[in-house]
This record gives sequence, C-alpha cells and structure tokens, in this order.
Amino acid sequence: MSSREQRADSVLTPRFLLVVASGSLYFLALSMLLPVLPRYVENELGGGSIAVGVASGSLFLGAIVLRPFTGRIGDRIGRRVLIVAGAAIVAVSTLLYGVVHSFAWLVGARLLTGLGEAAFFVGAATMITDLAPPERRGEAVSYWSVAVYGGLAFGPVIGEAVMGHDRFLLAWVVAAVLTTGASLLGLLTRDVPRTGTPAREEHLVHRAAVAPGTVLALSLIGLAGFNSFVPLYTDELHHSPAGVFLCYGVFVLVVRIFAARLPDTMGPVRAGSLATAFSAAGLTIMTAWRGIPGLFAGTVVFAAGMSLLYPSLLLLSLEGVPDNERASVVGTFSSFFDLSQAIGGLVCGGAVALAGNRGAFGTGAVLAMVAFVLLRSGIDPRTRVRAAPALDAARAEFTDPGFTAGT
Repeated sequence: MSSREQRADSVLTPRFLLVVASGSLYFLALSMLLPVLPRYVENELGGGSIAVGVASGSLFLGAIVLRPFTGRIGDRIGRRVLIVAGAAIVAVSTLLYGVVHSFAWLVGARLLTGLGEAAFFVGAATMITDLAPPERRGEAVSYWSVAVYGGLAFGPVIGEAVMGHDRFLLAWVVAAVLTTGASLLGLLTRDVPRTGTPAREEHLVHRAAVAPGTVLALSLIGLAGFNSFVPLYTDELHHSPAGVFLCYGVFVLVVRIFAARLPDTMGPVRAGSLATAFSAAGLTIMTAWRGIPGLFAGTVVFAAGMSLLYPSLLLLSLEGVPDNERASVVGTFSSFFDLSQAIGGLVCGGAVALAGNRGAFGTGAVLAMVAFVLLRSGIDPRTRVRAAPALDAARAEFTDPGFTAGT
C-alpha cells in the first residue's frame, strides 16, 4: 500500500464512512426539494418571489433558534443523539408540508424542519472532526462535504423526476423516507471519547466562531439566491434547473475529493480568500451574462468558490479550540450558515422583486466581495499571523479561559 493510500485510510475509516452515508441520504432528501418548493409556493399556493424567499428561508430561521443549544448538547451528551433525533424530526416535518394547503402551515412545518436540521448537522459535522487527526481536519471536512454536495448534485434530479408536473405530495413522502434512512444509519454510529469536561458557558455563542462565521454568512447569501431562484430563472429561460444543480454539485464534489487537503496545505485564510473571490466572480458572471451559457459558466466559477469556503472557515474557527468545546464551536459557526440562508432568502427575494431573477445573483456577488475584504482585514487575530511566534500568540488569545467561555 502506498503512503498516499495509508494517509487516506487513516481518515476514511468505516466509522467515518458511516457518518458520510447517513449524511448522503439526509442531504439528498433536502436537496431534492430545491426545485420542488419554489414551484409549490408559486404554482400551488399562489405566492410571489418574496413568498418563495420566506418559505425557503424559514427552515433556517428554525435552525438558528436551536443551533447554539445543539452544540452544548453535543458536548455534554454526545453527537450520536443529535444525528438520530435531527434526521427523525426532518422526516416527520417534511411529511407535514402537504397536509394543509396553506402558506402559513408550510412556513410552520419548515421551521420545524429547521430544528431537526440544526441537530443533525451539528452532530454529524462534529463527529466527522472527532474522527480525524487535528492536522487533517480540513481534509476530513472536505470528504464529509461529499455527502452535502452529492445530495445537491443528484437530489434536484430526483426531485424533478418525482414531482413531474404536480406530484408534490409524492416528493414530500420520498424526502421523508430518505431522512428516515439517515436516522436509522445514525443509530449505528458511535461517539468518540473526549477528554475533559465542557466549559460552563455563560453565553450560547462561542467567540472562536464569530468572525469566521460572519465571513461565511456574507458569502453564502449568494447561495440562498442561487438555490431559491435558479429554478424560477431557468423556467423563465425555458430550461430545467436540474442540469444547473447537477453541474454545481458535481463540480464541487470533484474539487472536494481531489483537492481535499487544500485548506490544510494553503491555510484557512488563503483558501478562504480564494473561495470568496471565486464566489463573487461566479455570481457576477450569472448577473451580467443573461442566458443558459452564462448561467452554466457562472455556476462553474461559483462552485469553485463554494468548494473551498466551508472547510476553510470551519478550520479557522476550530484553530486553538479544545476538543471538549468543538461541538459548541461547530454549533455557533453553522448558525451563521442558517442566518445567511434565512436572511438571504428575504434579501434576494427583495432584489428579485426589484430587478428580476438575476438580481439575486448580483446581490450575492456584492456581499461575497464584502466577505473577502472582511476576511483579509484581520478582524480575527488568527488571520493576521505571518510567523510562528505570531501564530502562537493568536492561539493563546483564543484559548484563554475568557475566550473559551464565550463572548
């Protein structure tokens, strides 16, 4: 066996792959609804672009409410319970989408889905970092994201096929079956023993994740616009959105699999800067170049940025954080993802109301550039390091008792 294969085996263990398999079913279920939900709101419930944004973003509002608490639960009770319970809640709530033909009911059910999403993601993402050596956590997160973007690549294709012209109820049922499978696989996972006891935090927000999370949130508002309004934009162009989502997901998968160690080798700041710049460029192409060729060209560049964004910024968040607080950091950090999608749905919906579907992409491009500037500004002391002594000083600042106790 080559040294390269040995390195891969040390990360891609059966326990690691079990978490990835659970995540694959889970994200396949969520992603298959991407082309379904906007059409359901617009065609069945008679909603406009703002309603589409609200329905899409309400899932993340629900997640914001629970996400910081899930980090504490994960540190105190374990990650496994979050995986199992989170996927089960998503399964039940998805079945509720079509029970009552009402926009208010849909938003309420989406809020419940958000609660389950918060639990599952924190549990699974933290267990992934538990199972990886500290120096290879960026690589582990990249491999884990195969589940995320595998779902995004193939889920919309399944959603289009299941939905057909108006089989919305069948789409809800299939998604619920997939998330039930994710919950059952979660029962087979095992928590990794952790040293120490979680700190008694006075605040729910872990300070280590605030600056990287803010950069993440600004960068991902464009993703909220992409997910919510690509289906409507492609309808406008008389084209299926499934191919666009497939292109996006497959390209991200390729980068994440074959360049999994880039965040570790480049460092989180350089990789994150590259990610925000590519994201802004891709969204700018979609905005300026009307038509299917422009949409696909922009999607490829945008996907290049998204492929590096989350692993790089999560790696920065975890820099210098003790093992027994990792779930709290992941919980806080991923709350910014939820915030971006909740706010992004509203912001991009408003932009679409004013400027058409491409307004969502232009808005995302501007905010991704703001994220680039913020990351390079040194707002987080860990981004200002240039030499080993400075790195040690930054780590010391972020691991003193006042820091790990919250903000």
